[in-house]
Amino acid sequence: MKDEVPNLKDYDARLREEAAEGMEVPIGEPTKKTQIIAIYGKGGIGKSFTLANLSCMMAEQGKRVLLIGCDPKSDTTSLLFGGKACPTIIETSTRKKLAGEEVAIGDVCFKRNGVFAMELGGPEVGRGCGGRGIIHGFELLEKLGFHDWDFDYVLLDFLGDVVCGGFGLPIARDMAQKVILVASNDLQSLYVANNVCSAVEYFRKLGGNVGVAGLVVNKDDHSGEAQAFANAVGIPILASIPQDDDLRKKSANYQIVGTGDSQWGALFAELGVNVSEAPPMRPTALTQDGLLELFDSKDTGGDIVLEPATATDMRGKNAAPMESLEVVYDDV
Repeated sequence: MKDEVPNLKDYDARLREEAAEGMEVPIGEPTKKTQIIAIYGKGGIGKSFTLANLSCMMAEQGKRVLLIGCDPKSDTTSLLFGGKACPTIIETSTRKKLAGEEVAIGDVCFKRNGVFAMELGGPEVGRGCGGRGIIHGFELLEKLGFHDWDFDYVLLDFLGDVVCGGFGLPIARDMAQKVILVASNDLQSLYVANNVCSAVEYFRKLGGNVGVAGLVVNKDDHSGEAQAFANAVGIPILASIPQDDDLRKKSANYQIVGTGDSQWGALFAELGVNVSEAPPMRPTALTQDGLLELFDSKDTGGDIVLEPATATDMRGKNAAPMESLEVVYDDV
């Protein structure tokens, strides 16, 4: 009896269900004027710096902005609040639950310069899954009335190193309308950006609608790899934030530069317009070799040729020939 050919629609449904495992977040329609934008990038690449200044500029331009940190490190709002730690939704919910109390907006949402901001948080190290913590955080946001809130922009700061489980929530569940990538001219951050493009393409094939609006190049040294990557996958550059000592010092000292009073105000004003107007696009993710080709092979080891190992190599010192157990019969 021949094996039955699997139904591709059922197979796709199972894949999507697997990718969204544990995501019990009720999905409602956001208000029509609200743009929910997920920002992804490698850890430490400057997402928090970019978002804090972008959100302040948008607020200065008269927009209502909600910034939500979805990184277990809970550092998205640190620059916005001058280095002060923002109580996270997960830790606050746990504490309130033990006390028999309900979480209120004022317990977890804070504002500065017209920007509303909060941190989802995550479990303590070794005590839970960060992705599931994100899911739990959004469940709590639902209870607080997330889809009834009146904002022009909701900016979600997600860790891009892992695009699965709760970290893939905006893409897997069409929670956001579009994704923005933050990267630099280095292989590791572009590798992460490429992975996010792959995730977007994967869920588009399964019927999703989220697209990539573009790339923000942070710490741009003008070497050109990030621009080459954007061209290769088919997305625009939304802004190039230069590698500048003044920016580095101000960021280290928790100073906001996304304001009209700053010499960098025009840069973030342009980024705000581009983020608002850029349509979600369907990127074409690169292969590993294609990504490496964006860089000089002398810097990446791209000229290395894979040399297959042999069974003898694997045995090492045990590689001495062994007597054959084959029985050989004399000719009759």
